[in-house]
Amino acid sequence: MSQSAPADKPGPHRVELLGGYQYSWCTCGLSKYQPFCDGSHTMAPPGAKPIVFIQEKDQTVSMCGCKRTGTRPFCDGSHNQQA
Repeated sequence: MSQSAPADKPGPHRVELLGGYQYSWCTCGLSKYQPFCDGSHTMAPPGAKPIVFIQEKDQTVSMCGCKRTGTRPFCDGSHNQQA
C-alpha cells in the first residue's frame, strides 16, 4: 500500500449511501470530493487506487478520512490514535 496524502478532514465523513450503487473511496487523500475518488490518484505515487464497492442497502455511514482505517472504507477510529 502506498503512503496517503493527508486528507482535508482526518476524522470520519458521515455520508448517506444508496443501496445497489457503486462507490469509489479515495485512498490517496488527494481527491477534492472526500471521501470519494475524483481520479486525483493519477498524480499520486504508484499503487494509490480507490477502493471500489457496491453498497448493499441505503445507510448513513462514517467513511474514513484519515486513510489509516483497518475497516476500509469505513472509519474504525484510527484517527484518534497518536501518530
